[in-house]
Amino acid sequence: MSRYLLPPGIYLDGNSLGPMPGGLRAELSAELDRWESLGVRAWETWFSLAESLSPQLAGLVGAESDEVIATGSISANLHALLATFYLPEGERRDIVAAACEFPSDLYALSAWCQRLGGKLRLIPARHELLEEEDIWACLDERVALLWLPTVLYRSGQLLEVGRWTAEAHRVGALAGWDAAHSVGALPHAFHAQEVDFAVWCHYKYVAAGPGAPAGLFVHRKHAGALPGLPGWWGSDKASQFAMATPMSPAAGAGRFQQGTPSVLALAALRAALRVLAQVDLAEVRASSLRLTSLLIDLIDRYLPECALITPRDPERRGGHVTLRHSRARVLGEQLREDGVIPDVRPPDLLRLAPFPLQTEPAELERAVLAIRSRLDRAEWDRPELSQVP
Repeated sequence: MSRYLLPPGIYLDGNSLGPMPGGLRAELSAELDRWESLGVRAWETWFSLAESLSPQLAGLVGAESDEVIATGSISANLHALLATFYLPEGERRDIVAAACEFPSDLYALSAWCQRLGGKLRLIPARHELLEEEDIWACLDERVALLWLPTVLYRSGQLLEVGRWTAEAHRVGALAGWDAAHSVGALPHAFHAQEVDFAVWCHYKYVAAGPGAPAGLFVHRKHAGALPGLPGWWGSDKASQFAMATPMSPAAGAGRFQQGTPSVLALAALRAALRVLAQVDLAEVRASSLRLTSLLIDLIDRYLPECALITPRDPERRGGHVTLRHSRARVLGEQLREDGVIPDVRPPDLLRLAPFPLQTEPAELERAVLAIRSRLDRAEWDRPELSQVP
């Protein structure tokens, strides 16, 4: 059985939605059979399903098993963690984040600043990249939280988690991370780096399916923190059905669960994690760097009129490569007609994400040559294609 089942063509959009794991249908079928044959009694198996996945999640982010849980979505988990850990006091009230952060994160950060009287300070992006002097300039004694992405979703820039976590702690702030574009594509060390908390999704490089349960990490040093947005599924499993008040929270990150989880979505995540359990993340990262390096070489050779946005330095690059072209939106649609599936970020960015465990080097050359062909033809005014503003 193939590790992943890809749609026809050259699939370069795994950083938006990873391809379907080969064993996923069987995994879901088993849970449907369990539901059909057992009905409500199936909860005897499902009750601790999320917790059963924590050891594998811990391996993805470099954590202890009790520091991670599969639950919610990135946005819901971020709100839950902000409700718990964003506790402005005195002059320490500000949150520092990247201006080029994914908008949903900024919505959440801004809402909590407005609610509790803080200020959201945005680190400017220069050509879609963050420069270290701009981050430093935002860090002072008024900062309560530094919130950064491990990989910038538009440019693919990889940030140094350990370094910026330490810098946040140096000024007395907490350090939180959005690891959506790195989990499953490269190794992490959240526990050793003393990251305070982090969130990520599982539908990109982990390939657990659209709307898959997200993940969250809370360092053991915060194990006693009471959830700011509690829900009954975050109760201690031994006493959850006692329905007692006040709540008896679970140990570790499990206490940040809220409502009853989707069993079928967790089963799909389990199928995806079984694929990743068969490989070494260091090897995944090495494959990713080989593919993105080849892609950059091909872009240099064939696409001189496209601006490369992603850092060339492998130590500063995540798993995708981003180009800038004024006709990126139309170009993206044309490439899909040619059997190449990229991602477009308005107004002018084209993202190309080789899937480390599946993409072949020859596919990348065919994809870049398809871009070259479309640029040569310059058919930008076809009425059936959307136009760039």
